[in-house]
Amino acid sequence: MSYKQNEIMKLLLSSLGLLSTTLLLAQSTQDTIKSKEIESVTLVAKKPTVQSKADRTVFNVENSSILAGNTTWDIVRMTPLVSIDNNDNVRAEGESVTVYINDRKSVFTGKELKEYLKTIPADNLMKIEVITSPSSRYEATGAVINIVLKKRDDEGLKGSISLTNTQNTKNNQYGSLNLNYHKKNFTQTFGGSYGDNIFITQNFSVNTIYDTKTVKNIDAESIFKNKNPSVSSTSEFELNDKNNVGLVLEYYQGKRNSTSNSEGTTYIDNVLQDTFVQDMTKSSVAKTLGSNLFYKYYDKEKNKILDVNLGINYDSDNGNTIFNETALIPNFYRIDSYNQTRNYYVKVDYTTPLGKNGGTLEVGGKIDFNNNVIPNNYFDFLNNTNNAISDFRYKDNINSLYFTYSKTFFEKLETRIGLRYEHIDYKINENANERKNSYGTFMPNLLLKYAFSPNYDLSLTYNHSLWRPWYSEFNPFVLPGNNGMYYRGNMDLLPNPSDRVVLKFGLFKKYFLSARYMFTDQDYWNKFVEEDGKTISVSENFKGKVEKFYLFANTNQNLFKNKLNVNFGIGWYYIDNSDFNRKNGLNQENNYISYIGGSTNLSYTNLFNKNINISGWFSVDNQNYGNSVANKYNFFHNISVTKIFPNSQIETSLQLMNIFKRPSVDNTTYSSTGMIRNYNKWDWYGFSLTFVKRFGNQKVKENTKTDVEKNSGGSK
Repeated sequence: MSYKQNEIMKLLLSSLGLLSTTLLLAQSTQDTIKSKEIESVTLVAKKPTVQSKADRTVFNVENSSILAGNTTWDIVRMTPLVSIDNNDNVRAEGESVTVYINDRKSVFTGKELKEYLKTIPADNLMKIEVITSPSSRYEATGAVINIVLKKRDDEGLKGSISLTNTQNTKNNQYGSLNLNYHKKNFTQTFGGSYGDNIFITQNFSVNTIYDTKTVKNIDAESIFKNKNPSVSSTSEFELNDKNNVGLVLEYYQGKRNSTSNSEGTTYIDNVLQDTFVQDMTKSSVAKTLGSNLFYKYYDKEKNKILDVNLGINYDSDNGNTIFNETALIPNFYRIDSYNQTRNYYVKVDYTTPLGKNGGTLEVGGKIDFNNNVIPNNYFDFLNNTNNAISDFRYKDNINSLYFTYSKTFFEKLETRIGLRYEHIDYKINENANERKNSYGTFMPNLLLKYAFSPNYDLSLTYNHSLWRPWYSEFNPFVLPGNNGMYYRGNMDLLPNPSDRVVLKFGLFKKYFLSARYMFTDQDYWNKFVEEDGKTISVSENFKGKVEKFYLFANTNQNLFKNKLNVNFGIGWYYIDNSDFNRKNGLNQENNYISYIGGSTNLSYTNLFNKNINISGWFSVDNQNYGNSVANKYNFFHNISVTKIFPNSQIETSLQLMNIFKRPSVDNTTYSSTGMIRNYNKWDWYGFSLTFVKRFGNQKVKENTKTDVEKNSGGSK
């Protein structure tokens, strides 16, 4: 057995020892809120705003006033344990994540994911699950964020119209229409939205290249204009009480225009070499069509489920970039591109009780085909001999199988053990360059949860996962950024395996303490190179050790007769980059990154008994990730006041976003070739006004998760 495996076994055995020797007592009842109506007394069961479970944290927002005037993207920002970096990447506990919508994996990442989630009104949300220890059912990409939407199924037609006007640096408008029709065994849901937005970002960076002693200062401002219509449709038909079929269709279009103006200076050994001015104009039209045809068999008496999904997803982005640089060596060129991605998949999941001892078996598999094309045509207006064509193509086939077995022993010990196997064949082509490869990976996971009493429980989870590079990160074609820098992919990038162990202690179902240890011996980070006067960011493999430690405390409280809900969480993060620094000869004072982050969600319902709801979100965050170190803390806040008119089913909301301090990011990225200090000021501040008109019966059906999915192994 290897040293690494020995360390894992020691950690697991010591954790199991702690699990079996700790003696404490308590209750297992869930929090409920009782609300009284004037006309009659009605008991309404309501989940806590934030629930902490063995493998996930659940943000229940279905009836929260925080939804008014927001999109799903805004609510994801406010979710406990979640942060957004300055490149719009979603992270959980500082790590990259995969986003699911209703347990269906999204094809979007980065800025594309942001734009897509902004088209989904927050009013459609039921909850957001941050799954830090996913079961084998989920594709192996580390942590998972599952966005669960509402399902309305009472008879007749119902829906809502929402209009929002937001004042940031510029004025922005957003509107949406949502309809739901249910008749006997048929349910039809339709959603449409349109956004017309202008965002402005300001960026200042200092780029240092060690070998040439080159220092480049760049000051940039970018204006982004987006017009985004979208429509979605879900049709579901109940064949009988056990069999359902349905079709989900989603269409998104984005007309994007941006202008970026940069100016800077270049020094070598503190001697001025050049001044430059850069102007970049970019325009594109992006289209996305997603589909999911599903069949579901559910025997409630026997708790058996068969879920079959077939899907085709298509995405395109047709546009051009015009770049003009006045400098010692001038540049004037255009890049035309027509990116296309195609995804085809078949996914089958089956859940059944196993034997008469209360165990549950979940098995399934997926066949996934991807075909992605990123062509770029480069036209040099100053020197026609530099014209170039890049025809980048990426194809893969991923086949996966998994099983998960869950069982509760002695009515106190919940267990879940799972194993997932994935095999990938992929091929990368870029002009005359080609790379082919294939490999298979086993990914085990384990969950143990022991309830010493109804008031005290302790859980242990272990996951081995694999993060694969996104297809565009392989593309070696050099592209300009809007901040005066250039970016290039790397066809030789390798996947990143990681291991994660988490201990979580719960008290009274309201207080939670957790500790996490994560390590990997293979990663890929950015380095910086200077070529022909350009500073280019390139991803490269790092074969070395990275360790991360994390401690977190969280509580959720209901006060003032359950009108005030308070959720508070604070964490301490510790990242050991010493192996990276040692192998790259970097400054040893940055061997360890240690910082504190946390957030608070507050909501007060029916202020002064006048149907006025108040909510607030406050967060302290550090943009530390990979080989990037934050130079300062960031403070985010969002305050909203909503007035509800029950008789007319109208809501109005005023939202204040970061009004006391405009958000900004200040971090330094270190590599073997150089470092970049980057200061970026965001446009997420100002205020918004929202008007919502509802019609029809707004009763919402509980999400159609089964008892098995909700209760087994502490999973759902």
